[in-house]
Amino acid sequence: MKEENKFFTRTERRDAAENRQRILDAALKLFEESDVGDVSMNQIATEAQISPGTLYRRYRNKGELCLDLMKDNVVLLFEDIEAYLEETRTEPACVRFKGVLGFFIRFRENKAQLLKGVEESASGNKSKALASSPLYHELHQIFFTLFEEMTDSDSTNVDNNYRADMLLMALRSDSYLFQREVRGHSPEMILEQTYLTFISPR
Repeated sequence: MKEENKFFTRTERRDAAENRQRILDAALKLFEESDVGDVSMNQIATEAQISPGTLYRRYRNKGELCLDLMKDNVVLLFEDIEAYLEETRTEPACVRFKGVLGFFIRFRENKAQLLKGVEESASGNKSKALASSPLYHELHQIFFTLFEEMTDSDSTNVDNNYRADMLLMALRSDSYLFQREVRGHSPEMILEQTYLTFISPR
């Protein structure tokens, strides 16, 4: 991710910046008290002491708000991934891919609630909402590039866009939390099984 903070660059007036901070502070307070899914946009507006219209002018949905709350962490995640890929550029693609997955799984563990909020807020046409997510788009591009590096030149029927999409589906909150909470798998086991299922050379 060469462009610094490319997802979140925005010039703000002072009053807009103050409103934004009030919204984020209110949302964070409510999210600490309740599950993200149980907190409504109206509750956030009330806590921030602003009108719902002011809130919706800033954030179209709770997912955008959650993404803004973790924006610095997202930027750091991709900076760390980029630095790792540069440092390991002579390593086999499958090894580098596993390293990238490790970065993302650690990020998912640390920001589970906010990531769940981003995904669950994609009401209506969820596929379009997902495709427009900057987090999804950037991860997809990284996964696609690594799959391309791994693909044998004779494998003409392999669609690496599809492979990257399916890997991202396996890492969504609903799938990931099912493995953690129902199957009882640790993050380390999920990393290993995801690697063996999608990436490990046959």
